[in-house]
Amino acid sequence: MDEDDKKLENQINTSESSNDSNEEVKLEVENETNLEKQENNIQEDKNLNEVIHKKDGRLHIYVRQDKYKGELKSKNWVGRLYINGKQKISSSGTKDLDEAIPILEKWFDDVQLEAQNQNKIELEVKENETNENIQLQNIEIDQKTADDVSLDASNEIKDDLTSKKVLKSSMFDKLKNIKFGKSKKDNPQESANESSQQKKSKNKVKSFFDNFFKSKVSKLSVAGEEIAGLDISKDAIRVCQVSQDKDENWILDKFSYRLLDKDKVQDNILESKDYVAEEISLAMSNAKITSKNIALSIPVTSAIIRVVTSPLMSDEELQKAIETDSLWENLVQLADNLNDYSIFHQVINRNSKNNTMEILFVASKLSDVNSYSAIAKKAGLNPVILDVKCFTLKNAHDNTKFKSINQNTNSAILEISDDENYLMIIHNNTPVITDVFLRQPEKDLISQISDGPINDESEAVIRRYSMQVKQAIGDYEAKHENKINNIQVVSSLKNINSIIPSFKKNLPTTGFSLFDPLEGVAIPSYNAEKTNLDNRSTLAAVIGLAYRKLDVFGYYKFVTAVKNINLLPNRDAVRQQGRLKFLSGFAFKGLAIAIAVIYISLIGLSVLKINKNKKILAEFDSVQMEFDNYNGQFSKLIKQKREMDKSLELGKLVSSNQVLSYKALAQITRSVPLRVNFSKMTFDGSSNITIEGMAFSDQDILNFISNLNEKSLIDQASLVAMKVDNQDSNSNKKGFTILCKLKQS
Repeated sequence: MDEDDKKLENQINTSESSNDSNEEVKLEVENETNLEKQENNIQEDKNLNEVIHKKDGRLHIYVRQDKYKGELKSKNWVGRLYINGKQKISSSGTKDLDEAIPILEKWFDDVQLEAQNQNKIELEVKENETNENIQLQNIEIDQKTADDVSLDASNEIKDDLTSKKVLKSSMFDKLKNIKFGKSKKDNPQESANESSQQKKSKNKVKSFFDNFFKSKVSKLSVAGEEIAGLDISKDAIRVCQVSQDKDENWILDKFSYRLLDKDKVQDNILESKDYVAEEISLAMSNAKITSKNIALSIPVTSAIIRVVTSPLMSDEELQKAIETDSLWENLVQLADNLNDYSIFHQVINRNSKNNTMEILFVASKLSDVNSYSAIAKKAGLNPVILDVKCFTLKNAHDNTKFKSINQNTNSAILEISDDENYLMIIHNNTPVITDVFLRQPEKDLISQISDGPINDESEAVIRRYSMQVKQAIGDYEAKHENKINNIQVVSSLKNINSIIPSFKKNLPTTGFSLFDPLEGVAIPSYNAEKTNLDNRSTLAAVIGLAYRKLDVFGYYKFVTAVKNINLLPNRDAVRQQGRLKFLSGFAFKGLAIAIAVIYISLIGLSVLKINKNKKILAEFDSVQMEFDNYNGQFSKLIKQKREMDKSLELGKLVSSNQVLSYKALAQITRSVPLRVNFSKMTFDGSSNITIEGMAFSDQDILNFISNLNEKSLIDQASLVAMKVDNQDSNSNKKGFTILCKLKQS
């Protein structure tokens, strides 16, 4: 054991025995574990960030080396200035100092001019609104502080820290003074009361519909999404798809993996797109996954994850602050331009008592995001979710039933690998992530540990690793008063089973076990052999991604923040497409249900009608007899009606005031034999009556004429015409026309 290790171990023992020196020991441990990193940073600040040129004592031009995963990427001249309490950095894009100076000086002048114009606008607004005075004072203080910081170029690192502290102290005042909307000036108290009542009533209605919508439609949309998980790592490509049974138990429906050829994969896997895309296509085909929508993740080292505290704001105010870039510039203070990042945020806690809220901030370089998306698209897939690996592990952890761990104890997830090493403690459903710093030679020593005794160098690395883990757990337990008894280990190292006993030796009060993401998950027989692995923790990321759903209506937003993370730049468009797809499908289903209901109703009515008709048909014979009876009676009545109608028609031809014609008509009626029928009688109004009718024989006609001539009022009755009835061949009836001349009085 070397002197540094002995010194570090003595400091840890001293911290455990003395509570008074606890903070000092933690600081020394941190300095020891990050010693080389800090020395490198100081050397870079002294040599690489040496100020070469200044303008007005405020523009600093120096060399900055951009590194990507420890390797030199570029060497450009960079300009830096402080304005309005904020640091601004711009790269000239050239290695030639003579070319860089005019470029950066022009950038400096543009920034100054823009700041002056902005100050003028702010001054005009502040003259009309006296409430802006506090904000003006804060800006002046920050400006003065920035000026003081820029005067001492030899102590730039210390001044940077000071300026950040000043920004942090004034940050809340600035954000609190941001104005959203216009206030009424006539009666502020009355306006405030009215707006408060209106907001309450609107919020109640909105809350009711939101709750109903989220509880019904949102859950339905989430349950109906079909997304496959895709995990891209240096050693393998893994894909899977899960589902739930009626009891909401998870089933591993489809799973496959492809081990990558190390000779074809470079240190940066993003530079082997063609080979990786081909392996992804083969893995999807082997798993028989037909869905093109996939969820994938980026490494933790490619993301910035922070939980920041902000003054309490509504969602509308928060969105306006984000659109003006003022929120992230004050809360996060990224060194690069915000436009170079894909940012996801989620309010995870609002504290109205302290008038603050906590925001989960997740960001990643757009170049990394687009590179991982491009690999999936090259394989013919449609990436709809881009998560961070640590959150996929938490997602797998949340959906796993730990049968061997007491549910009352808290557990954490520790990832150990060649690339990423961090501890993730889940507190109130929000991960608390602590990075574990290791040099590359130390990572190599860990990967070389085997069964049996380990050498002193490897033991020293494990001890330092364990000290960082212990310090992170101690800080968490001291802050939240929660005990961490178990750590779930996730690792792709082949010798992880040989490494865990060394951790148990250094942390005897903490349990270590390999994380099994398939515990409690039903595995069909066709996937049993694929998942029969000694180290199932390598499946945690892809299983966690398979649990993800495209939350198009924001259901997870109100459940937990880390289930809703999506770093895709076009995530809003993807959600909109998913929303339209679901609504169109929902409308189609509704229309289909409506048509089905109509058909079922018609079928039901038809069945009822058929049964009713059957009952009626059973009574047909009795009804037919009754019909025939009534029809005979009806025929007789119709015949009588026709005779009465003929008499009435004859009566219409005679005026009631003509006594002679009336008497003559009566005599004619009495003269009709039995086998003679009248069909028509015409009276010319003077002395002639024409009679038309039918008789059975000529003798009946003659008898009728004879009877007429015997009447006292008839002067003469003669046959005018006679014809045979041609309509009925079987009938012997003859038609006749008789002219009767009446006697004149």
